[in-house]
Amino acid sequence: MSKATALILIKIILLNGVLALATVAHSEQDRSRLLATGGASTIEGSAGGGIVPMAVLSGYGAREEQGGTAFASHVQVPHYSLSVVGASWSWRNRLELSVAEQRLSHRPLSQLLGVNDTSIRQTVVGAKVRLAGDLIYTPLPQISLGAQYKKNYDFLIPSAAGARDDSGTDLTLSATKLLLAGVADRNLLLNGTLRYSKANQLGLVGFGGDKNNSPELLAEVSAGVFFNRHWLIGGEYRQKPDNLSFISEDDWYSAFVAWFPNRHISLVAAYVDLGEVATFRNQHGWYLSLQGAF
Repeated sequence: MSKATALILIKIILLNGVLALATVAHSEQDRSRLLATGGASTIEGSAGGGIVPMAVLSGYGAREEQGGTAFASHVQVPHYSLSVVGASWSWRNRLELSVAEQRLSHRPLSQLLGVNDTSIRQTVVGAKVRLAGDLIYTPLPQISLGAQYKKNYDFLIPSAAGARDDSGTDLTLSATKLLLAGVADRNLLLNGTLRYSKANQLGLVGFGGDKNNSPELLAEVSAGVFFNRHWLIGGEYRQKPDNLSFISEDDWYSAFVAWFPNRHISLVAAYVDLGEVATFRNQHGWYLSLQGAF
């Protein structure tokens, strides 16, 4: 990891840490949902794991309450780094609104292509509605419908790769269930998401392409086991499209550990395998995310 990357990561973690610690003054009685039921923040801003959204809504607000989160995340693989900051707000455990600012650093790719641009910036604005069910209290899993509008502000390299658009909208349908004492008397978290999208590498390499310019239905799954109420260990899988003939796009995998010391702070660390990303193969490395809930 370069010194510059380390400094960026330290800054965003310290910034989010201040936001998170500032919420400790709030009373625990103001939030009715159980610890960890708001999930963490994905790299696209919505509640879920690291790379896969879930049907859960951010924060701990229940039927008559509201809540929200602020987060900072960083992904580091051999030829790329992705820094994300964002926030979300939820209302009565029914509606979630989120925003995330992503910045992808791709200096090795720029050197290979002989261009001056070394980063790509994208904003993701999301909304999620809980349609039915509950994470714990009903036989039916919690089911939520989401939409994520993405705008890419640095379209030089994506257009050169064959991407057709600099913006697009993903639609997601998620079902999530926490099975109490589901495995060896440990609580088991299961999630499945269907995504309708034509985003290349989340949209950081644009939307659509010369091979395919129509949205596809993509599968995403995640699962984890709570060793106690504070620690969750699990994994995620995210299917990716194949829209560009110039570059291939592999599916993503992660193995994570999440820590929920209280209702105000959560920390997620993960090993990520992104496969081939824009001509560079074997892009695997680490992911770290810190979230403050209020």
